[in-house]
Amino acid sequence: MSSIKITCSIVDDEPMALNLVESYVEKTPFLELKNKFSSAIEAMEVLKSNPVDLLFLDIQMPDLTGIEFSKMLPKETRVIFTTAFDHYALEGFKVEAIDYLLKPFDYAEFLAAANKANTWFELVKGKRESILSKEKEFLFVKSEYKQLRVKLADVLYFEGLKDYIKIWLKDNPKPILTLMSLKSLEEELPESQFMRVHRSFIVSLNNIDVIERSQIIINQQRITVSEQYKSKFLEFINNNSL
Repeated sequence: MSSIKITCSIVDDEPMALNLVESYVEKTPFLELKNKFSSAIEAMEVLKSNPVDLLFLDIQMPDLTGIEFSKMLPKETRVIFTTAFDHYALEGFKVEAIDYLLKPFDYAEFLAAANKANTWFELVKGKRESILSKEKEFLFVKSEYKQLRVKLADVLYFEGLKDYIKIWLKDNPKPILTLMSLKSLEEELPESQFMRVHRSFIVSLNNIDVIERSQIIINQQRITVSEQYKSKFLEFINNNSL
């Protein structure tokens, strides 16, 4: 089973085809349908500001063909073409479509194409996480009108205080104070090194000294693991226990 959700939209000027693909998407667990459109023109305005991961796109449509529209999509959106005309296949692969479904297609054919997309997104996700965990060794944070270089290996934990964060470091009795939210910081940190364990705390997994019931001890500071984050933290413990 896929560990990711792929957001998707459907564009087809034939109502029956549109509804069929919608029914296929809804029975595929790793796909999440965001919207459907009966023309590329209609889809263009929405997807420009609200892009999706994957687009099931008919090729032969009035005003703007699927091939033409695919060249205007945000670069992060991938395409599976759906069409009744097999001579479009070469054009589809020229614009780097993930797959090409020839109408009429059944659910097994649809699922095979969706699985190709799933494999592609899993690979991309894996590469991104690998890059983060290997390359991100420091952050620049703004504090007192200066940009301070903070080495991630020196961070003990981050403590959130409304709109501010305290960054507690090794061998430093005073924290660095910066204007930032824990949520936005969490998105920048490598998951292999840091974990949110409480509404107000992100801890360095490499610097945990002791785990005692539902508390983490780092440099004599006790941090409670709240219920919301307990299952993920227990998974980390189980994966790293003898």
